[in-house]
Amino acid sequence: MDLRALLMGLAFAFMWSSAFTSARIIVQDAPPLMSLSLRFFISGVIGIAIAKALGQRWRLTAAQWRAVFVFGLCQNALYLGLNFMAMQTVEASLASIIASTMPLIVAGAGWVLLKDKLPTQGIIGLFIGIVGVVLIMGARFDGNADAFGMALCVIGAIGLSVATLAMRGASSGGNLLMIVGLQMLVGSAILGVVAAFTETYFLNPSLKLAAAFAYTTLIPGLVATFIWFRLVERIGAVRASTFHFLNPFFGVTIAALLLGETLGVMDVFGVLIITVGILLVQHSKQKPTDS
Repeated sequence: MDLRALLMGLAFAFMWSSAFTSARIIVQDAPPLMSLSLRFFISGVIGIAIAKALGQRWRLTAAQWRAVFVFGLCQNALYLGLNFMAMQTVEASLASIIASTMPLIVAGAGWVLLKDKLPTQGIIGLFIGIVGVVLIMGARFDGNADAFGMALCVIGAIGLSVATLAMRGASSGGNLLMIVGLQMLVGSAILGVVAAFTETYFLNPSLKLAAAFAYTTLIPGLVATFIWFRLVERIGAVRASTFHFLNPFFGVTIAALLLGETLGVMDVFGVLIITVGILLVQHSKQKPTDS
């Protein structure tokens, strides 16, 4: 196993999963889409400024510009926008569980639409991961979750899958941090327009809100996205997406610690199964042709 890729994947999964809790805090005291648009704007400006300081340029390849717009639309506007809206009524832990189904969507789309090949061991690993997710969801879903909010999370997971597959070729040619910053500005612009027509401004200022906003802007927003691009470049979209299987455990644990949401024995048992699935996929002999 590639130890560096494993550590990158674990770091990404933790940062990404923590965003569900910080988002849950934010949307209780501020409009979700307006907040997210501002977050992307700040993250994007910081990312571009750092990229320029490192000598990276605006001059991107055609594949990179395509990835900037598709990733900005599908991940930032659709996936995160819909999840921010959903978490007004859906627990952070449940949202993270739904997001963790993304690897199966990526793999299925890759096989059907892009003719990607995955060895039997990798396929078994993907389905074992889904079993772990189902166990966690079954233990936590009591039938009272908001159906509309859950639907928004599902649509968002599909959008994230499209964004992941669209990253093929995005990192070739360099300027990776510049790409990260630009796709955030795309998401900020789209969400800003939508928010202007659909949301009513309100704000309940507090230290908790400020801390959650600053954290989600810098860590899940900028650092985790950069690691994600690097990870897909290193091991491919299908393999990288398996780390989203860890979202249920990290998401549920962080939400339990910071928001008081429930953490049960089945959550721990489920993540052990999920870990086995990830290890099988990572050990499969698939060549990373999907990056």
